[in-house]
Formats: sequence, C-alpha cells, structure tokens
Amino acid sequence: MNTQFAFTGLNPFDDPLDRIFAEIALSIQLPPSLHDKAKGREKAVRTHLEGTAAFQDQIEHFYPQGSMAIDATISTRGTDDEYDLDLVSQLGGRFRSMKPLDILKELEKAFADYPVQRIRRQTRCVTLYYADKMHLDVTPALRNSGTAERESFITHAKGPQPSADDSFVDMNAYGFAEWYRERTPLEARMAEEFHRRWRNLERSGFRAEAEVDDVPDQADFVVKNVATLALQLIKRFRNIVYAGYSGRIPPSVMLSFYAGRAAQPNTALSVMVIRISKWIIADIENATLYGKRLHVTNPVCEDDVFTDRWPESVDQQNEFARHLRALVDGLEKMRQGEMFPDDMMEWLRGNFGDRVVTRATENIAAEVGDAIQNSQQLYTRRGGLIIPKPAIITGSVTAATVTAPTVAAAKPHTFFGKKI
Repeated sequence: MNTQFAFTGLNPFDDPLDRIFAEIALSIQLPPSLHDKAKGREKAVRTHLEGTAAFQDQIEHFYPQGSMAIDATISTRGTDDEYDLDLVSQLGGRFRSMKPLDILKELEKAFADYPVQRIRRQTRCVTLYYADKMHLDVTPALRNSGTAERESFITHAKGPQPSADDSFVDMNAYGFAEWYRERTPLEARMAEEFHRRWRNLERSGFRAEAEVDDVPDQADFVVKNVATLALQLIKRFRNIVYAGYSGRIPPSVMLSFYAGRAAQPNTALSVMVIRISKWIIADIENATLYGKRLHVTNPVCEDDVFTDRWPESVDQQNEFARHLRALVDGLEKMRQGEMFPDDMMEWLRGNFGDRVVTRATENIAAEVGDAIQNSQQLYTRRGGLIIPKPAIITGSVTAATVTAPTVAAAKPHTFFGKKI
C-alpha cells in the first residue's frame, strides 16, 4: 500500500455557500450512533450465522462493502431517516458446489428466526429490516481462487425457481474500498470540524428524529475528506431527482468510483461536487457519441462491472447527464452570485429535499444564535466574519437583497439585530 500524504483540508463552514451544503450533508449521512449500532449488528449477524448448522465453520470473511466500507452512507432513496448497509459473507466448504439460488435460499433460511421486523431474499443478497428503519444486506460470496485478495463470485438468482439467468458474478468490493481510501486521504481540519459539529448537534438534540442512542465522546467521526462529502451530496441529489422513478437508477458504487477518480484534497466542497459531476457528464457524453452505454468497471477488478444493470439504454444515461448539468449550472450560478436568495432556497429544496434543507438551515440559525448570545463571532481563517444572509436561514429575503452569502470584514456585532 502506498504511503498517504497528510492534508489539512478546507473547513466548509468557513465559506457561507459551502456551509449550507455541509449542513445538508450532516443531515443525510449515517449518524455516529447508528454507525456504532451498525458495527454491533454486523458482529451479531455473523455470530448468528456461525451458530447455525449450515454456516458453522463455513464463513471465511465477513466484511462491509459499498458505502458502508468507504464511510459514505446516506439515507435511503426517498427517505430522510432510513439507511441501507451492505455486508459480504465469503463462504467456503460445501457452498462451493451449490447453485446461486440454493445459496441464497440457505442464507434466507438461516435468518428465519432472527429478531428483525422482516427478512427478504433479493436477487443477490438477503435483506434484514430492523425496527429503527436500518436495512442490512448480506451478500453471499465464493472466493475466486488465484486472483487478488478477496476477489469473489457473488450469487445472482431472481427465483423463486432456478433459471437459465442464474449466475455467479465477479466482484472485488474489498479491493475497491482499499482503492477508494488510497485516492481519498484524510483531510484533518475538515474531519476535526465535522467531528466537533456532530457531537454538538447530537448533544443539542437536533438529530433526535434519526437515532436513539447517545454518541460516546470517543466515537470516531466517519467522513474524513471532501470527496466523500461531495459524493454524499451527489447521491442525495440522485435520490431526490429519481424519487418517483420505478426503474433502476445510477448505482452508488459507480458514483463512488467517480468520487475516487476526481478526488482532489484541499478543494472547496461545492467545487468538488461540480468536479465529480463534470467527470461523469464527460464520460456519458463520450459513450453517447459512439452510441454506447456507459461502461464503468472496478479499477482493481475489470470483470467487476459497476454499470452491469444501469444504464439500460443510451437515453437513460443521457437523462442522468441532463440532471447533472442542471446541478452544475445551479452550483456555478450560486458560486458566481447570480442567483437570488429566494431562488437559491427553492433550488436547494427542490434538489436536496425540503426536510433536510430546513433542518440544515435551522442548525445554522441555532449556531448563529448561540454565538450571538455568547458574544462570539464566527470568523474565517483570514479574519473575515461569516454572516449568513437571512435568506440562507429562512428564505425570506426579497430579490432586492444581495444575491449571495458573503464573508464580510470583521466588525463588532455586525449581525446583532438580524432576524434569524
């Protein structure tokens, strides 16, 4: 493994525009307490499987994959407080001679008495549904001998009866997570600030809707760099624009690939969202130019195709490119101060969801209010005073107001008397 360089990173809360996006990200990502609970459930699920006759001494590795492996989990599509988490159970022994559907049925049977609300066998995994709206996908895998570490075949079988379409699909989720972490090193200043804000928000009760447990003081903060934060925002944007769509949507693992590929430490948050989006748009345009569907593979396993089930057509990928262009256009207008405050709030709510944008602005209002009560000012690294425009907090300013949030020269009590 290559040695990573240490990066300071930019604090998005220093920038009035990036601040609202950072607050949105805080509102959608897996809370630290649920992150700890997920770890506990991962262990409990493995212990349960190993305690059954079918899986005793048959589990070679048990590990997270997807967003859970790279600390990029956000709320599930169409929701604000449900989370999908993914685990891989690498199996050995007798499972190597079984068919895909038989393995999935065996896994489903092993969870028959597991204490969750519901159990569902999917095409490639078995999903456990918990009462607190967490969903845990357990994907069975068989080691592909002679290949990179943990490269495996996962099951693909729709059921309920065996089909000619049943197969084993090559994948290396473990290797991809390692690749992603290498591409997205820790940005210390950003991570520390987010850790601080997580603890403050949880203690003040702002996230009571999404969790039950208190967060231990020493809980590790999980989002460590701006690329992952931008990835979470793009995933949220995708979830909102496809909220009423019944078909397949752009896969999270594909978006994660582009975040890793476009990663550039010490970049502003809104700039990173634009950068990742433009990278995706460029590849879609290039594929469309030749009448081909977008083809994205795991950088450490070319037979692991991230786009094997999406896009289903050139038109489908072009639709996503149009959505991304609208996202980029809106962000660039905001960065250039070309969007009126009321329009900005409407755009944010339309693209990231009314509830989380409202929660984010309430968090900003609360922090500004606390700073005023404590006779504190919020300063940038260069000594400028961060003044959230009223529209950023409430959306109530008229079009005649200044069109973008600003960083003003530091003056005593600049926003005293402002209505938050």
